[in-house]
Amino acid sequence: MALTASTMLSLGTQALDFNLPNVVTGQNISLATFADKKALLVMFICQHCPFIKHVKSELAKLGKDYLNSDLGIVAISSNDATKYPDDTPMCLEKMALELDLEYPICYDESQNVAKSYTAACTPDFFLFDSERKLVYRGQLDNSRPSNGLPVTGSDLRAAIGSVLAGKEIVGEQKPSIGCNIKWKPGNEPDYLG
Repeated sequence: MALTASTMLSLGTQALDFNLPNVVTGQNISLATFADKKALLVMFICQHCPFIKHVKSELAKLGKDYLNSDLGIVAISSNDATKYPDDTPMCLEKMALELDLEYPICYDESQNVAKSYTAACTPDFFLFDSERKLVYRGQLDNSRPSNGLPVTGSDLRAAIGSVLAGKEIVGEQKPSIGCNIKWKPGNEPDYLG
């Protein structure tokens, strides 16, 4: 496990479109899927990462808490499923069903969507406003698998609350920390140096 921080993409960056299959339904998901939503949360996750296992209940709770709100949520897994078979679409589907997720999990086989968002770790969170400009990127909260702090989602939830209320997000945005995205050999992005 390589401990990796998010890249902290520049605020104001425009969300880039994607067209990925939902691992549960097979339906293709894109930005247009969320056109009626005031805000959009794009999360890069996977199934096997200890950091995801640590926060998976909160990730499921986010979907339930914001189900009837103006927030659209999509989770994307970009890990190399050949080397990491726990992250195949079939295993992701199993995770989605076990957690009773209220949002789609998509599989980014080419890893191009992860690259376009400069995703670096799992979990990695990107919150966009109604114009699909980036207003928050960073951590879920201060909890980590080894620090004993409770998982609350406080940082991300505060950002979501602000954007849904049409307010500016204030306060420090701390990088997310997690396992590095498992890039296919030769496919490592330039932004990771």
